[in-house]
Amino acid sequence: MTDGNRKIAIIGFGEVGARFSKEFVASGLKDVTVYDILFDRDATRHPLAQAARSNGVSIAGSAAEAARDARIVFSAVTAASAYDVAAQAGGYLRPGQIFVDLNSVSPATKRKDAAAVEQSGADYVEAAVMSPIKPYGIKVPITLGGKASAEVKRVMDGTGMKLTLGDNEIGRASALKMCRSVMVKGFEALATECLLAARLYGVEEGVLESLQRSYPGMNWEDFAGYKIGRLLEHGRRRAAEMRESADTVAEIGMTPLMASAIAERIDWVADAVDQRPALREAPDAEWRNSLDQLAEIHRLDRLGSTER
Repeated sequence: MTDGNRKIAIIGFGEVGARFSKEFVASGLKDVTVYDILFDRDATRHPLAQAARSNGVSIAGSAAEAARDARIVFSAVTAASAYDVAAQAGGYLRPGQIFVDLNSVSPATKRKDAAAVEQSGADYVEAAVMSPIKPYGIKVPITLGGKASAEVKRVMDGTGMKLTLGDNEIGRASALKMCRSVMVKGFEALATECLLAARLYGVEEGVLESLQRSYPGMNWEDFAGYKIGRLLEHGRRRAAEMRESADTVAEIGMTPLMASAIAERIDWVADAVDQRPALREAPDAEWRNSLDQLAEIHRLDRLGSTER
């Protein structure tokens, strides 16, 4: 593996993997390979492979194949799968390679991931994604942690990535991300619960008007649409991330009262969206209509509970 090697592998082809792979190629990287377990399933293989080809990236038959000879291997999977992917990587990576963990998991999980990867002789770097991917793509602010962080920054220089060097101690960048998430996803859960209850009472306009008077620096109409929209589109994943935030709070010796409640509310929204998948594509500006559909599901749930 030469010092000039810029082959990139991405494990996971969801929102992050698909967006990053496309923009890496657009930035001038010539050798980008992706793998996702959904490539192995009949129902999802064709559309994902088509998307990967349109991004100009190569498709591997396994994570090990994707990572072969890659200088940097990005892991962009679900929180629940993060350790399994890291543990598998510990079996196929080689010295000189760097595993960059983009996943939103607790500091303890990051340290566990690092230990698994470093058994191979490869380096481990945690990456805390500090803003939503959607508006930024590879320009999203990312804080790196670990001894090989500077090398990741050097290799990715020129791609447009916004990488900040954090602490060498694994877990600190994750703590930064996960504590921030309590606030960010808390806003989303609060906006959804507040305005759904207000809508059911028929007082949502009064609530918004009062908030606008109290906090005139914010556009509460747009805030409501964006925050509710995030849960409708990515609720299940965000609930899993909030449970990791709850673990982060617990790992420092605090009881995660708020973080756990936030995860529970987000999971409720995700369950509702599973019943009406079209809500995932609902425009943010139509958040009142989305809340009406959530309200109907709420009424049906209550009716079902009464009948039971």
